[in-house]
Amino acid sequence: MKIEALIIDDENKARALLNTILKECCLEITEVYEAKDLLEGVSLIKQYNPGIVFLDIEMPKYSGLKILEFVDRKDFNFEIVFTTAYSKYAIEAFQLSAVDYLLKPIHWKQVQEAVQKATILLEKNQTYERLLGLSHVLSNPSSYHKIALPVSDGVRFLELNDIICFEADGMYTKVYILNDEDILISKPLKHFENLLRKTSTFFRPHRSYLINITHVKKYINKEGNYIQMDNGVTFSISRQKKDEFISFMNVFQRSN
Repeated sequence: MKIEALIIDDENKARALLNTILKECCLEITEVYEAKDLLEGVSLIKQYNPGIVFLDIEMPKYSGLKILEFVDRKDFNFEIVFTTAYSKYAIEAFQLSAVDYLLKPIHWKQVQEAVQKATILLEKNQTYERLLGLSHVLSNPSSYHKIALPVSDGVRFLELNDIICFEADGMYTKVYILNDEDILISKPLKHFENLLRKTSTFFRPHRSYLINITHVKKYINKEGNYIQMDNGVTFSISRQKKDEFISFMNVFQRSN
């Protein structure tokens, strides 16, 4: 797929570097436009209808995150890749929302991967929904309740409460969903552990499982220690993890 790109960044050197990388390393890109602020970028979006927009977050007057305020939902016919030096917590917000980002200083390999991913997602036209999710997470960091999972045909949005548990499967992770089929995600279990570590409901009691404690059906302490989930998945838990698990459950129950 051949697409045009737009770079929105207030730094001249940053725009020039990304422009060069796109032209020299990304064969999918046929044209590159540049804007020095969000409003100029919105104007170019309406004029040229690019397929991918590289959008800096921290710019004078309007942050790149404000793009939802200037582009109508019907006009979101492009993929966005944020360029950012944001904190680690903000990066977790991007991952929860399945919104792509590049950390500065930008490397050509990251740009290639971002363009390839964008060309796949472009046909799904889910940019607006993912940006809404990102906006919610950033404005309510302690109350996010959804996760966006990259699947083969796009992005799937799940309520965290509907996830029973995650199970490691090599470099993949199987996600068990309440009243639905399991899905396999091309991310390791550690990715989800890091992503959900700030929540009060997800706990890793075993090297192969990350569980939603609201879906724990039974804790069995006969002939070893076991946890059984609502979907019947059962696994052993070490003595060390048992104490940590019970403590985690007690904290959760006191706060609910």
